Amino acid sequence: MAALSSSFGDPTRREIFLSLRANPLQTVAQLAETFGLHPNVVRHHLDRLIAAGHIVAEAPEKAAGAGRPAKRYRCKEEASTIDFGSQRDALLVRLLERSLEILGPDQAEAMATEVGIAYGQELAGEMGNQDSNRSVRTAMTAIAEVLTAHGFAARAEVSEQSTSVVSENCPFGQAAAHHPVLCAVDRGMVQGLLVGMGAALGSTHVELSSRARGDEACRTSA
Repeated sequence: MAALSSSFGDPTRREIFLSLRANPLQTVAQLAETFGLHPNVVRHHLDRLIAAGHIVAEAPEKAAGAGRPAKRYRCKEEASTIDFGSQRDALLVRLLERSLEILGPDQAEAMATEVGIAYGQELAGEMGNQDSNRSVRTAMTAIAEVLTAHGFAARAEVSEQSTSVVSENCPFGQAAAHHPVLCAVDRGMVQGLLVGMGAALGSTHVELSSRARGDEACRTSA
């Protein structure tokens, strides 16, 4: 269950896998067009699925004309039987909610922030986005795209005072409505991505607002 959660807990990665299962031998460009993602984001998800042993990349056939042929991806035969039942997801949500209740609001929020920071740094490292010359503004724009790939439907908003990432969708669903401390994961991910991308120090202040906490929008600003 832990391995499946790591590979398919992200809704976009799960949809890419299901797309390959239904229509094998798709290219990065085809998947990027299907899901409206940047090709680098698609490659990140494909790399995670390959590392977990769920898909493979077929060597491209030699092209008759100019240009480098693209790799095509398909699911491994044994991965075609993976089931994404709603009962398992519901069980995981119940386990998470009970854990948050036991921890209490302060410890739960601290844990959510810590997990978000670590995950954000991991994402930045895997995508090779470390750049000491990157500004917070350009990094936040890239972060909006990364969060969209993880189910947040995010966009960047730039003002003279700060740059914000606004999320239109919460992948935590009703769990966040019942336990607003989960919103701290968003803030932690942005902090971790900023540091991992080389755009900020760990002390960079990141502000958070969320609908689950009664705010008008789910917004993370730096």
